[in-house]
Amino acid sequence: MSADWLIRNARVIDGTGTQAFDADVVVDAGTITQILQRPGNAPAARRTIDAQGRVLSPGFIDMHAHSDIQILANPDHTAKVSQGVTLEVLGQDGLSFAPIDETTRAALLIQIAGWNGAPKDFAYDWDTVAAYLDRLDRGIACNAAYLVPQGTLRLMVVGPDDRPASPAQVEAMVVLLTQGLREGAVGMSSGLTYPPGMFADDEELVTLCRVVGEHGGYYSPHHRSYGVGALEAYAEMIDLCQSARCPLHLTHAVMNFEPNRGRADELLQLIDRATDAGADITLDSYPYLAGSTTLSALLPSWASAGGPAALLERLRDPAQRAVIGDELEHVGTDGCHGCTADWRTIQIGGVLNPALSDRVGATVAELAQASNREPRDVFFELLVQDQLGTTILQHVGHEENVQTIMRHHTHCGGSDAILVGERPHPRAWGTFPRYLSRYVRELGVLDLVDCIHHLTGRPAARLKLHQRGLVREGYAADLVLFDPHTVKDMATYDQPRNAATGIDWVWVNGIPVIERAHRTAAQPGRAMRRTRHGTRPHPHQQVRHSA
Repeated sequence: MSADWLIRNARVIDGTGTQAFDADVVVDAGTITQILQRPGNAPAARRTIDAQGRVLSPGFIDMHAHSDIQILANPDHTAKVSQGVTLEVLGQDGLSFAPIDETTRAALLIQIAGWNGAPKDFAYDWDTVAAYLDRLDRGIACNAAYLVPQGTLRLMVVGPDDRPASPAQVEAMVVLLTQGLREGAVGMSSGLTYPPGMFADDEELVTLCRVVGEHGGYYSPHHRSYGVGALEAYAEMIDLCQSARCPLHLTHAVMNFEPNRGRADELLQLIDRATDAGADITLDSYPYLAGSTTLSALLPSWASAGGPAALLERLRDPAQRAVIGDELEHVGTDGCHGCTADWRTIQIGGVLNPALSDRVGATVAELAQASNREPRDVFFELLVQDQLGTTILQHVGHEENVQTIMRHHTHCGGSDAILVGERPHPRAWGTFPRYLSRYVRELGVLDLVDCIHHLTGRPAARLKLHQRGLVREGYAADLVLFDPHTVKDMATYDQPRNAATGIDWVWVNGIPVIERAHRTAAQPGRAMRRTRHGTRPHPHQQVRHSA
């Protein structure tokens, strides 16, 4: 019997962080069946590729993705698979759509429309984590794992208000969280600058994290500040997880805004002290200086209490706008990480209202100058006219911090990519090739073997993937074939949807989704469910393999 694939003359980087080696790799029925380092003894295969010395590595794992709806609504998903991504972790920043009820879904469709868009005729036909994972299993471009979103739990149980959860409400959240973890979620996320998750105190979070740890998952918080007080916010999460005996993954671990210029070493020292004392900590980051979120995220938390309808009512009230504007410009809001709004750094990335499309690409300061208005008035009008759906890029990063963090031994790659909007952040199309081109080949911040480990084997270990995430016999054939001399991110802030060059083949579960640098029609991705035996596809979900 012939195997499905024979990849000859590959330079294999297996994801373990060890040296590269030359080999022929055989794939059959979605599994790497042989790795042959002696030439001339390869079996017959239905399809053979001569790699000509190009690198064959595990598929890249995106530890922070906002593709929860787009991976279903726009199944081509070229933005991710063209980068070599074969697995995404969804359910980020404490806000997503499983578990869910009708009232919560209606609120989130407004609150996080800037993350997911508003796809027409899309059926939200699930209400539990299990049902959402089943929906993914109908066929997606790449594999996906899911985190239970803590903010969604709080919205379902406590509501949108800023108030403590009662013991009964905490217990209700524990029940929902436990169910989601038993149904296959790999952990829990929080968005502690986003309402209503940000209204939880540490005692509430410790209770939930204890459940996560008991079920073998990890906690992935967007913590309370990435600006003023960032180090204290990181320390809070470390202490919280140590109290709960829960592994911690610090997602989009950045040190942004002017107060944190040159302070990345202080963050890493904090992490090292904790890991030396036995804490289980990993982190991810993206290789860019700008961040991306919704415009409404910059508001003070009190303004968002009561949900989207109450927020929009406040934004239409001149007296309330004056108070919010003063806090934004002169005090600093918790939504803006304790920093005052620098309108020159806040660039419009996308709008839901087509009538506002001429604002895309401009900063709030530029829009204000062009219309001879105050920046705060431009800000408020955009929020109201776009019904909170505006996305932004926030140019507040520091190159020295980005490089220092990505060198750390706990580091993984995460795009934090929002796929919707006329001009999204280029990280949606460029994160992983940018690591390989700018930070490996051009700047030498990482060597290639180590970088591949950051993007594959290390996140696979955090996710507890079962026989996946390495180039190893018996492992799932999630693979990328790329030219290390030409791989390059082509997405820019002006042209953010340009696909990378130098990535020729991408296999998901042994089936090519990128073939000779072009997207195929295949949808071989599956939901990865946490089990006692590792994170893996549902045993009854079979991928049809053919070469």
